[in-house]
Amino acid sequence: RSLEAQVGFDLFYRDRGKLVPTADGTKLIQEVELTLASIDRFNSLVRDIAGYSAGTVRIVAPPSFAEGILPEIVSRFRERFPGVEFNIDSRSVETARSMIAMRYVDCGFVKLPTDESDLAIEQIVLSGSVCVMREDHPLAGLATITPTDIGQYPLILLGAGRHWRTQVDTAFAAFGLRPAVAIETHTHGSACALAARGNGMAILNELLVKPYLHAPLVTRPFQPPIAHEYAFAVSNVSRPSRLTLEFRNEVLAYFATRIA
Repeated sequence: RSLEAQVGFDLFYRDRGKLVPTADGTKLIQEVELTLASIDRFNSLVRDIAGYSAGTVRIVAPPSFAEGILPEIVSRFRERFPGVEFNIDSRSVETARSMIAMRYVDCGFVKLPTDESDLAIEQIVLSGSVCVMREDHPLAGLATITPTDIGQYPLILLGAGRHWRTQVDTAFAAFGLRPAVAIETHTHGSACALAARGNGMAILNELLVKPYLHAPLVTRPFQPPIAHEYAFAVSNVSRPSRLTLEFRNEVLAYFATRIA
């Protein structure tokens, strides 16, 4: 009776001592039930977020990193928090850095050195370089391989214009040589596939090449050493979300295990 007085219309009619909802009352009940259900969903979502069982992590990484390393890290994280969704973008190092700085993504992986003015970065791994070739390649019997050993053997290298490619060219120049490039490609996976089919020897990042090393491929260290340093990065404009920080912890734990 008090509620009917407040809303200004009948919610029930009386039928021989019973209260029967009116059409207006029934409509209002349905709306109340939806509202209460929404509150329940809201409370459930709050509990899920607090327990890392819901939410989305947006990541960007260079192509070979996204293909070779990131799947294992994401899989480990989702074993702990299966309700978390991931959005993974694969871009060049330069584009990835900009996307992180502009907060188009929550976090990402960048190759060092890089402009750190608008990024908060943590070094996560340092790896060397290896020569990848078929086990029947003429140089497969060497313990290490130098530009002098390679000479005019055909090479498969990642595309010109990258910092990594400049390092390779510089290593050959120190011996008075130029690499005999047979094929240029843009990912470690394609370089290994081409090497496995006998198209030449590839010089690649030791860390990123590991997922693609299947028979008949073998690796040998490349000398002089060419190092590859990667960092986990977030924008320094605002504090990362709790979920992003938890993913960062997973990344650090993963590489700590690999280094050990």
